[in-house]
Amino acid sequence: MFVIVGSIIVLGAVIGGFILEGGPMPVLIQPVELLIIGGAALGALIISTPKTLLGKIIKAILGALKGGKVNKQIYLDLLKLMYEIFQVTRKDGLIALESHIEHPDKSKIFANYPKILKEHHLISFMTDTFRLIVLGGIAPHDIETLMDMDIETHHHEGTKPGMILQKIGDSMPGLGIVAAVLGIVITMQAINGPPEEIGHKVAVALVGTFLGIFLSYGFIQPLATNLDLAAEEDSKVYEAIKAGVISLAKGFNPIVSVEFARRSIPSDFRPTFQEMETFVKGVKK
Repeated sequence: MFVIVGSIIVLGAVIGGFILEGGPMPVLIQPVELLIIGGAALGALIISTPKTLLGKIIKAILGALKGGKVNKQIYLDLLKLMYEIFQVTRKDGLIALESHIEHPDKSKIFANYPKILKEHHLISFMTDTFRLIVLGGIAPHDIETLMDMDIETHHHEGTKPGMILQKIGDSMPGLGIVAAVLGIVITMQAINGPPEEIGHKVAVALVGTFLGIFLSYGFIQPLATNLDLAAEEDSKVYEAIKAGVISLAKGFNPIVSVEFARRSIPSDFRPTFQEMETFVKGVKK
């Protein structure tokens, strides 16, 4: 939502300022310039990006337009989910986890948290680690190392959409210059024409430069930064899971293990201890 609001502000400030200065709005409407710049940028994106990553970029952009998926409620649900799983191990032993981790989609515990359940990589991160704990014979610090490797891999993959968009944004001013140069070439073909015609063609060429710079610094690069920050927030969710699961592996009781997870949550979304305790021990509505 804020991406859309910010885009409207950028458009309003730049286009509104141009109009207030007496600039003619029609001169900025140049579909051919947009075709040159946008088409070249799209082609460059396809050239530089594997097919699987293109899908991730589209998904990440749509997610940014909808608003970040990480919020305080997600963390509260995650803490409660872990608490319920930890309670199972305390009451029935580690072996009781098998029915939940082998088929999370059929688990009565996981079924209470559909938003978390649809995050397949996150669920795999949890269940694969619980499998190691159930198998036994692996020290908690070794499990922590394995989880760190998984988090690092996930974070590296999560930053790729923003990195690719950043590179495309960096190229946009250059593509704007390409459009401007083509416009100047066309202008030179009409150099013997009336001044009004030459002036119009030069203006169109300069619009190409304007569009390249405007699209880069006004939209694409800020969007790339948004995706980078979203990937960082997503990684913090995995860090919270790691803190809770490792605490369980070390033998702490469920509420203490969940407290370790709570302390790993960024301050913007971290509930208080009382808030967390009331929520995880309460009845989920």
